[in-house]
Amino acid sequence: MPGITPMRSWLTNWDAYLGALALALMMTIPLVEILMRPMLGSGIENAPVLVQHLGLVLAMFGALAAERHGHLTSFGAGGRGGANGTNTQQTRTWHAAQWLAAAVCGLLAYASWRFVQSERDAAHTLAYGLPVWCLQAAMPMGFALVGYKLGLRCAGATSARGALAVGAPLVGFLLAWQFDGTSVPVWPALALVGAALVAGAPIFTVLGGLALALFWSEGMPLASVALSHYQITVNPSLPALPLFTLAGLVFARTGAAQRLGDLFVVLLGGGVRGTVVAVAVLCSFFTAFTGGSGVTILALGGLMLPLLRNTGYPENKGIGLVTSASALGVLLAPSVPLIMYAIIARVPIATMFLAGIAPALVMVACLLFFGGFLRSSTPPAQAATSALTASLTTVAWNAKWEILAPLVAIGSLASGLATPMESAALTAAYAVLTQALAHRELPLRLLIKCLSEAAQIIGGVLLILGMALALTNFLIDAGIPDAAIEAVQSWISNRWVFLVALTVFLLLAGALMEIFAAIVVLVPLLLPVAQSYGIGPVHFGIIFLAAMEMGFLCPPAGLNIFFASAMFGKPIRYVAASVIPALGAIFLGTLLIAWLPELSTALPNLAGAGVPAQ
Repeated sequence: MPGITPMRSWLTNWDAYLGALALALMMTIPLVEILMRPMLGSGIENAPVLVQHLGLVLAMFGALAAERHGHLTSFGAGGRGGANGTNTQQTRTWHAAQWLAAAVCGLLAYASWRFVQSERDAAHTLAYGLPVWCLQAAMPMGFALVGYKLGLRCAGATSARGALAVGAPLVGFLLAWQFDGTSVPVWPALALVGAALVAGAPIFTVLGGLALALFWSEGMPLASVALSHYQITVNPSLPALPLFTLAGLVFARTGAAQRLGDLFVVLLGGGVRGTVVAVAVLCSFFTAFTGGSGVTILALGGLMLPLLRNTGYPENKGIGLVTSASALGVLLAPSVPLIMYAIIARVPIATMFLAGIAPALVMVACLLFFGGFLRSSTPPAQAATSALTASLTTVAWNAKWEILAPLVAIGSLASGLATPMESAALTAAYAVLTQALAHRELPLRLLIKCLSEAAQIIGGVLLILGMALALTNFLIDAGIPDAAIEAVQSWISNRWVFLVALTVFLLLAGALMEIFAAIVVLVPLLLPVAQSYGIGPVHFGIIFLAAMEMGFLCPPAGLNIFFASAMFGKPIRYVAASVIPALGAIFLGTLLIAWLPELSTALPNLAGAGVPAQ
């Protein structure tokens, strides 16, 4: 019957549509706020906090949709083999890992429920009398549903599928209910978490399980983990992440990526070298815009890899180039990590925008030259693209709306017209309007799809981010970072040796921590140490973010290799091997930036933005 299929689609994808609705409101509310302020003198009540809590709804239900589509990031070969059922032992191991992950979700559901209970007793309101706990309730509901979905995966096609799906998170919930606040041994839990990681459990459950085990071993309330997740998902700067991601996806799902690709190919010439440079620059640009390097791989990988293949470029090097170049936009405005660092370090955002330009170009050059991507042993074939025969004027005119997009993002922020969140909303709205009205390439169905995809991508990332922050909060409370810093100060007296040690340490930190958690946790700890060696906050920030770019390419928190594996259909080991030369090149680029502070400070000084004193 007519209408049944659309209704079934809505019922099946309700979580994705709910996340998409939250993201649409996150874009709309700041725009209404901007218009209402000059006209009425006031805007929407408590608009920034309302948008932040919509980000919490987006995170939980976007993650639920991501689980349903198999997009929750995991590590370990066991996941793929077990999921496909190609090996009996792998299948059993993978099912066990999903069961443990579902049980961890039950623990997290209990911790979130206790947190929401305490907030409900406090009776705080969000806006227009809406209780805060109503939106916070998305946390226990989301974790419980994700646990149920993971339980379904661990059950396979057995007759007891429903019982296993409910039983796994229920076991975790009951264990937490019974033993919350008591001290339990940590080593058995750590062993189980380690085994689940290797077997293919989602990374957020591994990080969350580790955090829960550590808090539990000290007899601390498990709600502390839920509190950390809540704090990071409603961080004032974080709404910019899904909004810039939406803008990037809109550009990538329409013809914008092709138009920009044609422009860069014409500017840099055809053939192998011109195309390689164009791919590196375009991937860096998109990462700055979307706020996530993994998003760039998903958005542009399907376009860039065939473009490289058409020139005769080897596939493994093409995958390595797209995967590694997508990590380099962190230093370019309007990169969300760049904005977050400026806020945490209390440096003017405009200053950091200017400081990142020259180092970003240096990193791209190092990747291309030291990474060996400009060298190819395969005889080149001429790329079959219309861009090579088009004039610069033509391709530039075709891409005029996309060229102006950075000016909207940066101009609205630098002029003081908008806050970072409002600037991101303006950019997302600009992307939607230009692609829908100017190019007529964004029908409503595609817009909903972009909103849904952005919700899924960000939902999965924010789960990892929240669990990573809980883990790092425990480490801070335990005094581990402070002890490490004191030890480094006692061992290293030379500034140049410190810079090398700092780069290596940040490489390891980037491999173990999500970049936003690293900024929130490590910057307040390491910046005073760096200043004691005569390194200013602007220079340190560029070093920090450049080193974090290496972390995108290193497991277990290096999401680029996981995104690339999913995008290109290659094993994680294959992708990891393809980016090894890039890691060395980015490491050399980071050292160059560290040893030449003028790369970071010259442009802000020249523009009169000013560099804060050391």
